[in-house]
Amino acid sequence: MSSLHPSVVELSRRYFTSKGEPPTETVSFYFCDNEKDANECGQLVLQREKRATATSLWWYEINNEPLPKAGDNYIVTDWQGRALCVIEVDKVEITPFNEITSEFAAIEGEGDKSLEHWKKVHWDYYHRELADSEFKPHKDMLIVCEHFHVVFQ
Repeated sequence: MSSLHPSVVELSRRYFTSKGEPPTETVSFYFCDNEKDANECGQLVLQREKRATATSLWWYEINNEPLPKAGDNYIVTDWQGRALCVIEVDKVEITPFNEITSEFAAIEGEGDKSLEHWKKVHWDYYHRELADSEFKPHKDMLIVCEHFHVVFQ
């Protein structure tokens, strides 16, 4: 298991200190599955353009991860694991892929923010995400739609 980038530990310490709380372990992650998109998405979060993300429900099952819930905090990093900011989950909705709305695509903030763009890039992503699993993407597969906002930089 790789160790956390020192900036993640430092950002976590500063965040919890600002709240008058003892530092606690906070999950850190980058968006996407490649350096270019991960770094672009990180910048979109910092610019407050990206305020949502969408992961297949199967990803949580495959990785034995709990579903996110409102109030959860995460540290967003770049591809190299350097901390960018702390986000807080506002709302989580589980929605079939074919029922994602143009409003959600817009707040996810990627590309031209259109539903057409969202569907294309996410369809491709879910194929890569699930490639080595027993699951195969289909149009009504369930997507975990997280809405979030930046709480600390």
